[in-house]
Amino acid sequence: MENSGGIQASLAGRYATALFELARDEGKIDSVERSLATLRSALAQSDDFRRLTTSPLVSRAEAGSAVTAAAKAMDIDPLTANFLGVLAANRRLTALPDISRAFARLAADQRGETTAQVTSAHPLSDDQVAELKTQLKTRVGRNVSVDLTVDPAILGGLVVKIGSQMIDSSIRTRLNNLAHAMKG
Repeated sequence: MENSGGIQASLAGRYATALFELARDEGKIDSVERSLATLRSALAQSDDFRRLTTSPLVSRAEAGSAVTAAAKAMDIDPLTANFLGVLAANRRLTALPDISRAFARLAADQRGETTAQVTSAHPLSDDQVAELKTQLKTRVGRNVSVDLTVDPAILGGLVVKIGSQMIDSSIRTRLNNLAHAMKG
């Protein structure tokens, strides 16, 4: 698979590419993408799950057993569950968020979409996400999938990154610019 976007340059990119190729061969790209989104959400919401994936004190065997149980509880598809076992065995669970994002970019490229990383101060509603996708499609000229993250530190507004382009309308940046301008 040719990747001009540089995804394969990182460790997470190589794992994401391998998973993507397996999912493509089995016709399961959508189910794997949904499972990875579920895992990303679990990492964001559960301190215990995040500690499981990042703690060096958890052995490979314990991590493997724990992620297998978590995958069953979260109804993760079998291909992704097996992949989690491989990550645990190789002590690469810490790369799961980056692998998930890289997989999402590969899947979006396959569908002819571009991916925007969107950071907001609070979770966006479905209507807000739909409107954001419409606005971004108008701006970039192709369908846009969004990778949403929440960071209360930006105070309000959005930070949108599409490729090398960044649109920062966060209140934090506006306040910093105002403070800088007032210093003269």
